[in-house]
Amino acid sequence: MTVESQVKQTLANLKSAQANLENFAFQTQNQQAKQIYTNAAQQTKSVIDFLEPRVNQIESQEPQY
Repeated sequence: MTVESQVKQTLANLKSAQANLENFAFQTQNQQAKQIYTNAAQQTKSVIDFLEPRVNQIESQEPQY
């Protein structure tokens, strides 16, 4: 597995985790849990925002066969 495919897979997993956290926050009635899930989703989004430019950089560097 190439670095590019590993980073893309990690990015996809993070997006899935973020969506799950947002769903948990939406479904719970517990305000403390809702805040925790919302904060975790926001932190995950920050990691996603950091990794997306890296994917573009890797795509432009690795040769295509």
